[in-house]
Amino acid sequence: MLKQFMKASRFGVVPVMLIPVALGALGAFVWNGVFNVWLFLITLVGAAAAHLFSNMVNDLWDYKSGTDTAAKEAVDAISTNSGFLTGGVWSIRKFAAVTWALFGVAAACGIILAVFSGPWAFIFGALGGLIAYFYVAPPLKFGYRGKGYSEVAILLSFGVLPVMGAYYVQTSHLDLRALLLSLPIGLLTTLILFNHHFLHWQADRQAGKRTLVVVWGEQRALGFSRFLLFLSALMLVVSVIAGALPVYGLLALPGMIPLYQVYGKLKSHNNSHAYIPLMGASVKSTQRSGIIMIICLLIQGLI
Repeated sequence: MLKQFMKASRFGVVPVMLIPVALGALGAFVWNGVFNVWLFLITLVGAAAAHLFSNMVNDLWDYKSGTDTAAKEAVDAISTNSGFLTGGVWSIRKFAAVTWALFGVAAACGIILAVFSGPWAFIFGALGGLIAYFYVAPPLKFGYRGKGYSEVAILLSFGVLPVMGAYYVQTSHLDLRALLLSLPIGLLTTLILFNHHFLHWQADRQAGKRTLVVVWGEQRALGFSRFLLFLSALMLVVSVIAGALPVYGLLALPGMIPLYQVYGKLKSHNNSHAYIPLMGASVKSTQRSGIIMIICLLIQGLI
């Protein structure tokens, strides 16, 4: 059951949420000299549960809309869902029960943090929950609209909200440096979610899911993907200049090299399997750069 749960929720991608939470908490440690380990652990659990809820509720609504079925049946498409609904491993009822149980865990953590740290802890969590749900759920379904709403939502959900939320939990106030710290890691995570659309963009088009890759076409979307990587690097430099990171935080820049190298191997038009290395490099670059940023903040706080 544990293995099934981990596969159904895509547990392996949780680090992309835990890294920004750690950055926010370490920002509080470095800039304010405060760090409550229990509040940090509750924040980690709540953020992880919210992320897994997001994964599963996305699968739930994409299955109901027919998007995941279209991706499974399309010849040149790589399905990125868990396969538990399209493959009949779990019933919709069981899948939904686990999904909403994760939401309950995230909500409980948010309430606990709000009691000890202040109302903004719950507000940050509630905003993240609303974004996760209405990304694919009616009536908003803003992940289907192809106007950049989904990219802004990912930047908020995996950058601004977890970093600033974790910082607030520790300090009970907000800081511009936390916002700046959230942007490099948030943009890199946005890049992961953006690049994964290339794996099944033609199936998305058939199912009526209007991602930016569908709306812009493959060539223009690839150009925007490269721009997001450049913007991530630029915001890392800005964070160092503004004092959100120490100067040796620039060591996180080489962590983005694997992704840069893959772009050079792609053509203007590629089959879906050609984008698998891009997805792998996106995850690798995000995790490497994020971990380096964490280490740099930790060193700064200790010295």
